[in-house]
Amino acid sequence: MMAAAGEPHSSLYDTIVVGAGIQGSFTAYHLAKRGRETLLLEQFPLPHSRGSSHGQSRIIRHAYPQEHYSQMMAESYRLWEQLEAEAGVSLYRQTGLLVLGANTNPEFQCWCRTLVKHNVPGKLFTTESLHGRFPGIRPYHGEVGVSDHTAGVLSADRALRAVQDGFQRCGGALHDGEKVTDIKPGVVVTVTTSRGVYQANSLVITAGPWANKLLAPLGLQLPLQTLRINVCYWKEKVPGAYGVSANFPCFLALCAPHHIYGLPSNEYPGLVKICYHSGSLADPEERDQLPETSALPDIQILQDFISKYLPGLVPEPAVVEHCMYTVRGRRWA
Repeated sequence: MMAAAGEPHSSLYDTIVVGAGIQGSFTAYHLAKRGRETLLLEQFPLPHSRGSSHGQSRIIRHAYPQEHYSQMMAESYRLWEQLEAEAGVSLYRQTGLLVLGANTNPEFQCWCRTLVKHNVPGKLFTTESLHGRFPGIRPYHGEVGVSDHTAGVLSADRALRAVQDGFQRCGGALHDGEKVTDIKPGVVVTVTTSRGVYQANSLVITAGPWANKLLAPLGLQLPLQTLRINVCYWKEKVPGAYGVSANFPCFLALCAPHHIYGLPSNEYPGLVKICYHSGSLADPEERDQLPETSALPDIQILQDFISKYLPGLVPEPAVVEHCMYTVRGRRWA
């Protein structure tokens, strides 16, 4: 189905999806499953680490302080199970999630209420029982905890490959290494790329950090900001102490102004993934232009947290990778 560079495609697609991260790939996959002739375009050769969907792991959970997210998760788990069955691969590993916070913290109480409301299996921990159950965690300021037993780790890269393979099995066309250079709206939308020209009845843009760059020539701008996140891995002093084999869970610490989250060591042996849930404004084209690690405030926040709360880890990052977040930001005039 690949058109030669500059040559119009001979047929009309039902839908073109721009951006083959997890959002775009799943969108294209479900369109193709419903019999829609779909083209999925990705500007970088796959797989790549330029956007937001790369990496080996993500946390999945029922526990959210926002009611609408908690309501969505039952269907989300079913869809992941369905993809596992269709692809014949394992994508989810149940580890549980531990939420740490002050008992007087309104947000912590909100987490507890949503778990109860949605009948999510879990447990409350006092400061004393928390340290007894998870000896690798030191509740430095007397925090308590609540667990979501259903939570765990999704294999991100594997999941992305599985859904893209499923999309193609359903008859979808996936073109990677093909950057969109022009979009002409109309009853039939025309999309020009670095390798061809395509037409469709509808267009879906799931370009993450590049969304506003694509929309700008159309006179559109969304209230989005792109953040560069430092994805940090920290070395265990005793190998395996914070690993899945030691039943160490994913965790989320309710810190101000942003949360700190972590996953048990698995993807890099002996290293625990712990990150600050915020970052610095960055153009996605300049993602890798970074200052020295020691000058990054989020790294310093994580070092302080690990020194106080996770004494079994070396408080210097062993590996620092990067990821882009696209979040709601200020509105443009």
